[in-house]
Amino acid sequence: MTENVTASIVGGSGYVGGELLRLMLDHPHIRVQQVTSERQRGSFVHFTHPNLRGRTKLKFSGLEDLETVDLLCLCLPHGQAMRRIETLAQKADYLLDCSADFRLSNPEVYAEWYGHEHLAPDWLDRFVYGLPEVNRDPIRQARFVTGVGCNATAVNLALLPLARTGLLNSSASVVCEVKVGSSEAGNKANEGSHHPVRSGAMRSFAPVRHRHTAEIQQVLGWQGNQTGIHMSATAVDNVRGALATVHAFVSSECTERDIWKAFRQTYGKEPFVRLVKEAKGLYRLPEPKILAGSNYADVGFALDPSTGRLVTLCALDNLMKGAAGTAIQSVNLMLGWDETLGLGFPGLHPI
Repeated sequence: MTENVTASIVGGSGYVGGELLRLMLDHPHIRVQQVTSERQRGSFVHFTHPNLRGRTKLKFSGLEDLETVDLLCLCLPHGQAMRRIETLAQKADYLLDCSADFRLSNPEVYAEWYGHEHLAPDWLDRFVYGLPEVNRDPIRQARFVTGVGCNATAVNLALLPLARTGLLNSSASVVCEVKVGSSEAGNKANEGSHHPVRSGAMRSFAPVRHRHTAEIQQVLGWQGNQTGIHMSATAVDNVRGALATVHAFVSSECTERDIWKAFRQTYGKEPFVRLVKEAKGLYRLPEPKILAGSNYADVGFALDPSTGRLVTLCALDNLMKGAAGTAIQSVNLMLGWDETLGLGFPGLHPI
């Protein structure tokens, strides 16, 4: 077990970098040494992340000034980490990359979904996919861990109990619809994020071939088998939050009791996954709103026994359980700490 470590964030001016910094500043065993940003170099971190005013006096550094630390977290745009991985890996004993660069273990699959060849294919098998609910023990043994896709995580957690217990009708496809807030698009403005265009919108931006589909196939082990997984993504008028609604089919013999058992077996001991399926009240099923700022994922389901249609749901904060929160959870595992350290915030209600 490592008691205390130094850590730096590369590319820390974005939303995920800001959340990582917020979590690290309150972590009992982490001392943040540097935060880099080429655009904001030389300015105080709290000018970009105003919620951290009074919490740190750090200024953004340039990447060329990066010093050696125990832990390095990369929050660079997709495609940038793989260009620099040889150099960056020499700067720390442990490295966590929050981009999509090393999430897919097969370079051919990466090229299929991202439209270009991977620039560091020899590094892919050195990284462990950083979803603790799937890879807890490998993460504990790893030096290099990836972050997760927020939409992929919502779908994976909605489907994992069914994939592990074999309750799905293998001849039927699975269709996933993920509704996401605007923070998923990052903090760099564009025409689509202009307020008169974005406000009030419910925009289907990836009705087919969303890149996170490849992560789902990899995590669930559904590459090349009978079960087809189809994903769509819709932007809604929230800042934070993702809600995955997954439509699947089970055999006629499958009962609601069987599904309860599958979810409890999968998540009964998970510290950050909660089963939400209430008989009454306003929050009978998972709702992203009450999870803002927390590392919790709420999962639930509804079964139509007359047709065998099963709808499973997962709600999470896309910047937390879908990114920075899961990253810190993985860091805790890598360094031999209690995986819940620094992640106890339960969310706000009302908000």
